[in-house]
Amino acid sequence: MISFVKRFLIALIIIAVLYALNLAMSKEGLFGFGVPLYQVDLWKMAGINIILAVSLNLINGFTGQFSIGHIGFMAVGAYSSTFMTVYYTQGLEQWLAGILGASVAAAIVFALVIIIGALAAAVAGLIVGIPTLRLRGDYLAIATLGFAEIIRIVITNMNKIGGATGFRGCVDPITNITCSDPSLGRLTIPAYTNFFWIGFLAVITIVVIYNIVNSDMGRALISIREDELAAQAMGVNTTRYKVTSFVISSAFAGVAGALYGHWRLPHPNDFTFVRSFEIIIMIVLGGMGSITGAVLGALVITFVPEVLRMLPGGVYNYRLVIYALLLIIIMITRPQGILGNYEIASWLKRARKRPEGGGAIGGSTGAPIAEQSDSTKKSEKELENR
Repeated sequence: MISFVKRFLIALIIIAVLYALNLAMSKEGLFGFGVPLYQVDLWKMAGINIILAVSLNLINGFTGQFSIGHIGFMAVGAYSSTFMTVYYTQGLEQWLAGILGASVAAAIVFALVIIIGALAAAVAGLIVGIPTLRLRGDYLAIATLGFAEIIRIVITNMNKIGGATGFRGCVDPITNITCSDPSLGRLTIPAYTNFFWIGFLAVITIVVIYNIVNSDMGRALISIREDELAAQAMGVNTTRYKVTSFVISSAFAGVAGALYGHWRLPHPNDFTFVRSFEIIIMIVLGGMGSITGAVLGALVITFVPEVLRMLPGGVYNYRLVIYALLLIIIMITRPQGILGNYEIASWLKRARKRPEGGGAIGGSTGAPIAEQSDSTKKSEKELENR
């Protein structure tokens, strides 16, 4: 009961902090203090990257399967959720707005399309995962990369969702251009996404992945990563666990896509294989097999390129070279990633723990014989009698 109350209070505090940060990042600001729009966009992108990195870490870091098609599932989530928003939720939002108010109606509709985006990505993950997760190593990587490219090409050739020019609003089925009749659908995609939604869903992603990793399923996934044959010999259904982790990972990529689609508006160029490698760099840099490492990697990859833009004079022109050199140096000095398989909390515990033998020689004064316990004296007498 105490544990439940404690968790409930922590959840309330997190929601209150996210709400305050969202107000600070709004145009109106919080008590007159606001965050510049450029920095707001950076923090939003960092939150979406955290969702992508932590969810990919479940399949790549904890299950030991090398997937590089995560951006394909993000694209599925982005386009499926915005498709539903544009063509099927306008009437529902207007009806809810008449009962609950405009802001509550928008929040309910956004939650629904996020769920739809997650489910669509999960189904795509199931379809891809069943045949491909029987493959290993490079073959699995190539298969998932091929899936991501297929998704991007299909999206590029679908006029109903904007095709190569990107999805901005409803498209007239006859003329294949942006429709002017509101009865056909929304003319523009509403910008539902704000920092509260991104932060809240990033926290949900971390909590869910943490609970999975620390459950029986998590131990089965780690056993597959360490030695798949040994795990099979011990009775672990490796295919089922791999597909399950793949589906969960894909669903969260769909959530990230839904958030992105209602913020930046989806475009096929946003879902290229380069973006897939960027997500992999996040988890490799932070530490595969570490949730907080994935969070750290996402923050580093998001903010370091922007920090390098502040370099003075001619050094600014070499920022991309410096960025690549920094990544190379980190990988040479920390090939296992910044945190490796450890979490930040375990690093702090190790730092607090005093090393054995660290005390000064002769620093201990010992205990006087008169203060020794009776049991100690009895054991000494027994030894003397022997």
